[in-house]
Amino acid sequence: MIRRPPRSTLSSSSAASDVYKRQVSTQSTGRNAGPTMASGLSTDNMNPRIKKAEYAVRGELVIKAGQYDAALEAGEKLPFSDIIYCNIGNPHSVGQVPLTFHRQVLALCMYPNLMENEQAMTGFPADAVARAKEILDGTGGNGLGAYSHSKGMASVRNTVAAFIENRDGYPTDPELLFLTNGASDGVGKWMDMLISSSNDGMLIPIPQYPLYSSGLTLRDGVAVPYYLDEANEWGMSVESLQQALDSARAEGTAVKALVVINPGNPTGQLLTYENMAGILEFCAKESIVLFADEVYQTNNYTDDRVWHSFRKVMLDKQLPVQLVSFHSTSKGYYGECGLRGGYFEALNIEPDVIDQVYKLSSMSLCSNLPGQIAVDLMVRPPKESDPSGSLFIQERDSQLTSLRRRAEKLTDALNQLTGISCNPSQGAMYAFPKIELPPKAVAAAKAAGKAPDGFYALNLLDATGICVVPGSGFGQVDGTWHFRTTFLPPEDQMDAVVERIREFHEPFMAKYTSRSLL
Repeated sequence: MIRRPPRSTLSSSSAASDVYKRQVSTQSTGRNAGPTMASGLSTDNMNPRIKKAEYAVRGELVIKAGQYDAALEAGEKLPFSDIIYCNIGNPHSVGQVPLTFHRQVLALCMYPNLMENEQAMTGFPADAVARAKEILDGTGGNGLGAYSHSKGMASVRNTVAAFIENRDGYPTDPELLFLTNGASDGVGKWMDMLISSSNDGMLIPIPQYPLYSSGLTLRDGVAVPYYLDEANEWGMSVESLQQALDSARAEGTAVKALVVINPGNPTGQLLTYENMAGILEFCAKESIVLFADEVYQTNNYTDDRVWHSFRKVMLDKQLPVQLVSFHSTSKGYYGECGLRGGYFEALNIEPDVIDQVYKLSSMSLCSNLPGQIAVDLMVRPPKESDPSGSLFIQERDSQLTSLRRRAEKLTDALNQLTGISCNPSQGAMYAFPKIELPPKAVAAAKAAGKAPDGFYALNLLDATGICVVPGSGFGQVDGTWHFRTTFLPPEDQMDAVVERIREFHEPFMAKYTSRSLL
């Protein structure tokens, strides 16, 4: 059975509304009288940009999946026995096992007294103990319960700097590194820095991860779309960037930044070195900040391309680009979403601006300490010669090779379905198939007040318990329909997942292509 996410992840505005209605009902009837509802904040006078913002990966489909989940736990009979959450890249929620070394070090850091218990320590290898002591020393003896420096622990930033230098071949200044609560936290800070008026905008890919569109909506900024080329494996062209930029500027938008997600989300493409160089030249020519979202940098499933950081390509080519690179503990082979670890590095940014970023970071004091430790472990895992080395390598390689097999199995199966075409997933954790929906299905969706791909995804959930995200939540070329699905369910269950999709899809397509259908 697929592991279910915690109940708290299934909360929603509609659920909150139901609670509100029950409270009002009990007050009006006098039964179970609770606190009187107070006036002040309402949906009429709250920040309208929050109401306007949309975040599809936690939207209507997930809310309904949560309702089905609760019904199954209550013993209700449904057409399926469990919910398969393929809506979000949350590996541990669907059964991925944490890395042993990482959790051993975290356990010792969280409860250092364990290291004083000789019997308890028999279960911990020497390198895990040494790393925990080293990390705790980096807190200045304060442990994990005290704030760190607002940029993050200096010892961890030094570790990240060494990782980046080893990866790219160029040195890094730890003072230009900031540890964050996941990559999303860092992206939000840089949006705060850049968006200063409703005329300010950012170039974002379509399809895109809705962090960017929703973040711009919250800040009253302009999302300037550039379209990835589905016919060319979701390729990215400088020509499309230039057209989008010129059009936005002609309309009065001050385009301040370009977002590139590599490997792509939701599209899974992996950029070539030459393509990246062209993008950097574009940013240098147009004086645009480049946001390099590189959280999937270890999720590569193709032998044809090698992942490179934008930082490396920029320094190789000696291009004067203001570059902010983001990384996270949530993806890769570690999948530690709940620990909320991440960092960003800012290059070629004026020192006075970095001072302002530091001030902004100081307003939230610091990122969480367990997340900072997770970053340290992500960028400095055990060496092969260490006591934990062989087990770590086994766990890492097993996870990555399994993800590759799952990616291939899912995309191959999708491409065998009527009306579906799907590019290979070269990286990340997702497939983004296109669905050629029959006109009658599109008409039925319109009658139901749904986007056609949302209509398809809701029907898929109702019939199979599989929760995906409609492509309309990520943006797509007008008149095309897609959905995003992860390939994170356990490998031994992927055949069953594929079969559920097939058993739903073919009758659905037949139903809406039938001549007798009214």
